[in-house]
Formats: sequence, structure tokens, C-alpha cells
Amino acid sequence: MVYRRFRIQCVGRIVLLGASLCLFFYLLLEGYHVAALVAGLLAVYQIYALIRYVETTNRDLSRFFETIKYSDFSQTFAGAGSGSSFDELRQTFNEVLDAFRRTRAEKEEHFRYLQTVVQHVGVGLIAFRPDAAVDLINTAAQRLLEVGQVKNMRALKMLSADQVRTLLQLKPQEKTLLKIEGRDESLQLAVSATAFRLHGQQYTLISLQNIQSELEEKEVEAWQNLIRVLTHEIMNSITPIASLASTADNMLNSEAENGGFDPETVGDVRDAVHTIQRRSEGLLHFVQDYRKLTRLPTPDFRTFPLTELFDRVERLMRTSLRQAHIDFHSEVEPESLELSADPEQIDQVLINLLQNAIQAVEGRDQARIALKGRMDAGGRTAIEVSDNGAGITEEAMEKIFIPFFTTKREGSGIGLSLCRQIMRLHRGTISVRSGADEETVFTLRF
Repeated sequence: MVYRRFRIQCVGRIVLLGASLCLFFYLLLEGYHVAALVAGLLAVYQIYALIRYVETTNRDLSRFFETIKYSDFSQTFAGAGSGSSFDELRQTFNEVLDAFRRTRAEKEEHFRYLQTVVQHVGVGLIAFRPDAAVDLINTAAQRLLEVGQVKNMRALKMLSADQVRTLLQLKPQEKTLLKIEGRDESLQLAVSATAFRLHGQQYTLISLQNIQSELEEKEVEAWQNLIRVLTHEIMNSITPIASLASTADNMLNSEAENGGFDPETVGDVRDAVHTIQRRSEGLLHFVQDYRKLTRLPTPDFRTFPLTELFDRVERLMRTSLRQAHIDFHSEVEPESLELSADPEQIDQVLINLLQNAIQAVEGRDQARIALKGRMDAGGRTAIEVSDNGAGITEEAMEKIFIPFFTTKREGSGIGLSLCRQIMRLHRGTISVRSGADEETVFTLRF
């Protein structure tokens, strides 16, 4: 319809222009020069108006395409001064622009939705180019690597140059493990990579997931299974030995009273049987101690002030600390800090750690032990037990939480293993920071 109106308008304007030109030449030939001048000016104006009228569509089309080219959908097309024949065309332009506006708004909403998902997902994500330029790093990755927004992979200060090189060289579908040291704890990161192209540019997307707690949990479960098998087999073997040794001892006593055996022989046999019995009972106690690792009760969670926990533990350990002449200090910052845990089990953890600290500073001048409660960088409640003892060697650091391992002459090797098992049941962690002749700090995080 718009094109039909456009043709009619053009034909009408051309007819009127032809009539004006005929009038101009007629008046000029008849000698009416003034009237001819007026008719000529009218014809010139009609030519100008016709050209402008014809070019209106081109101008609108050009502006429409530029609007699309530069995504400037704030433009509108009004029909002022151009006649009703262009109203339908401009209305169509406006409808197309409205459709573009809606499409762009939907894409922006979808982009914001994906951004929100990426930023709130619990797995760390980093997208980078072959030149190590970072285009995306989400909140989880920033928290794991303790960085803000970074522009280059080499700006990840928690990672060594070799670790950064490992990430940059990861192939699609390839996986690796990275162990890094954070401000508060060690992290074991599972890293996997994938590749994609966007606007012709190659990208690598890596995911980072802290599996430290999962590794510790699997390790504890493996030790529990081993201990369960060992204790079962040992108990089955020792119980009848202890019973038979006791029975043999009773029989020897009876025969000796009746004079059936030489007293010296009876004495030797009795000593041997007593030795068997004592050793069997010692092994039974040994097995029962290790059974504690596999029979911890489910924690009875309660919320209580951290100061209350510290006061209770300090009262229990006061005598031992005084006898060892140890300078003991405890603090909670802020004082209102609370903890949701099983008080009795956490008491046991702190007592174990304080007893270890007392042994570590034994014979040391100006021995000091500190107990501190605080909020860590991740907003979790943390408890630190520190001492100025001889420290822990790097070799021992890797093994101190393994059941049966101990650096003491008289130790069962289950104290720290028990502490880690209790923390695992509390969905928390225990870590240590130390070195030879350096301060040792055990940290519990809930």
C-alpha cells in the first residue's frame, strides 16, 4: 500500500511540474516575463520538492541500517513533514527496532543470568587465551587463589612459575593436581581443562576444585578399614590365648597344691604362663585403644561461646601447665565469637593438642603455649594452638596425622589421628604450620 501511495505522489508531482514548465514557457513566449519568472521559480521549487520527497526513503533506510549496524536502538522514525504515504514504512521500521530491542534485552538478561551462575558456582573457573590473558575468573577461583580480578595468568601469586606453566599447557580434557599453600591452610586442587572458540579467538577454560577434605576423608576411611580388619583378626587370635593362659595357670596351681609337679618346674611354667597372660592383656588394651578411631560417636552439636570452651580447657590443663612452668595465654577475638560443635569432643581435641604442646616445649627456656580463637579469611571460626617448642621436621609434617605414626618414645600415634577424625565429623579441618626450631601452630577450622 505504501508503494502505491508513493507512485501516485510521484506521478502527481511530475504532472504538476510538467504543467508548471509549460506555463513557464508559454508566459515567456507571450512576453509576460515577470509571470514567467514566478512560474520558473515554482517549477524549480517543485523539482527540489520532488527530489527531497524521493530521497526521504533513502535517508530513512540509511538511518535504519546505521541504527542496526551500531546497535543504537534508541532511534525512532516519525512521519513529521513527509506525508501520510511514509507512515506505514516508518511504522514498520519502528516495529523492527522494537523487535531488536526485545531481542537484545533478552540476550542481556540471559548473559546476566549466566554471569550470576558462573560467579556463584562452587567450582573455580578461569578462561584465558593462548597469550595467558584472562577473560574470566569467577568468585570461587578468586577465593581459592586469594586474588581479585586478574588480567594475566602470571599474576596468580599463589602459584609458582612451574604451576602456572602447567595450567597454560593443559590440553583439552586433561586433568592434573596442584598443591598450593594458602594464607591459612594447604589446598589440594583438582584441575581439568576444556577448549572453545569465541568470535574466532581460541580460549582454554580450566576448573579448580579443592579436594583436600575429600582426600583426607578417604585417607581416614582407608585407615579405619585397615584398623577394623587388624583389630578383628588380633582380637580373634589373642582372646583364646589369654583365656588358655589363665586356664593353664589355674591348672598348675591346682596340681602344685596336690604335689603332682616338681615345685621348680611348676614355678617356671607359671612364670611363662603369666608372661603370656600379661602380654595378651597388653595386646588387648592396645587393640581397644585403636578401636577408638573407628567407633567415634556422632557429634551432639550445640552452640556455645568460644570463651566458655577455652575457660573449661584451661581449668582442666592448669595443673599440668603450672608443673611444667609454662607461660600460657588464651584469647578470643571477638569475645562474642561462638561455635557450633560437640563440646566434649572438641574438649578432647584441645586437650590432645595442649598435651602435645606441653611435651614439645619440655626443657625449653621461656616455654610458651597460646590458645587463640578468631575468624579466618574465609569467615570461618578458627582455633589455634601454638607453642615455641623445637618444631616439626618437614618429613614428619607429612605423616603426623597418619594412625600409628609418632615421634615420641612413648606414644600410641592415635592422638592427632583422633583429632582429625573428630574434626571430619564436625565437617571441619585440622592443619599444622611448623618447621625445625620454629613456632608450631595447629589450626582447627569449623
